[in-house]
Amino acid sequence: MAADASQTPSPKPRKARPSLRREGREAALQFLFSRDLNSELAPDSPEAVDFWNLRSAKPRVREFANNLLRGLVPRLPEIDEKINAVIENYAFKRLATVDRNLLRLSTYEILFCDDVPNPVAINEAIEISKDFGTEESPKFINGVLDRIRKEHTA
Repeated sequence: MAADASQTPSPKPRKARPSLRREGREAALQFLFSRDLNSELAPDSPEAVDFWNLRSAKPRVREFANNLLRGLVPRLPEIDEKINAVIENYAFKRLATVDRNLLRLSTYEILFCDDVPNPVAINEAIEISKDFGTEESPKFINGVLDRIRKEHTA
């Protein structure tokens, strides 16, 4: 007996290719992760050339990531202070490295990138945390960034 077409399971939807901005955010996250291991790593340092060569990112992805990093890295103390002020029951330095750097990246976008709507910055962080963080990361990231957003827009 032939299967009825209405009973044929449809294939799972393919995950859409990430946008250049998503790829740039992911590259920036990986750069910040590397920077935690080597604090001398800066967006325009000779070591950054090695990072980008290993990553073999598209030029537009690299450009977007570098623009984020050039704005974020000099403001790290201010951004870390902002995050530390809203996390509860956590020591900032004990946060998972991916979570800490994703919070840094998204907090920078919320506070300093007027061309990125706050909900977009938060949603991007949540989605990236699903790929790079722990099972608890999306909920944690959402809660922290929502507090930062509320304080920033108050």
